[in-house]
Amino acid sequence: QVQLVESGGGLVQPGGSLKLTCAASGRTFSWSATGWFRQAPGKEREFVAAIRWSSGTAYYADSVKGRFTISRDNAKNAVYLQMNSLKPEDTAVYFCAADRFVGNVYTANHYTYWGQGTQVTVSS
Repeated sequence: QVQLVESGGGLVQPGGSLKLTCAASGRTFSWSATGWFRQAPGKEREFVAAIRWSSGTAYYADSVKGRFTISRDNAKNAVYLQMNSLKPEDTAVYFCAADRFVGNVYTANHYTYWGQGTQVTVSS
């Protein structure tokens, strides 16, 4: 019914930038929050950033704070993740997630809808 699609991933050198987009297809919902999570090979999924739609309040993991910026476009129902000063440890599959009701934006289990992910590789 609802599908989230991530795009914008790719290969970038350390210190470079990428901008990820999360777009929804199918039925449109009034989201409470949209988050970005990532998972590297052999590691568990971890929180990256999130934004609450009503207020625009943004949240970031300590590891990306100051380097990544999350934003939203209410008209397009899209969420973006601008990633600057990328590091090799940022390499992972990045997923966007959303839900109409999100009590804790940091917790993956609070999101119902997930995209399939987009690969981000930071390497020289």
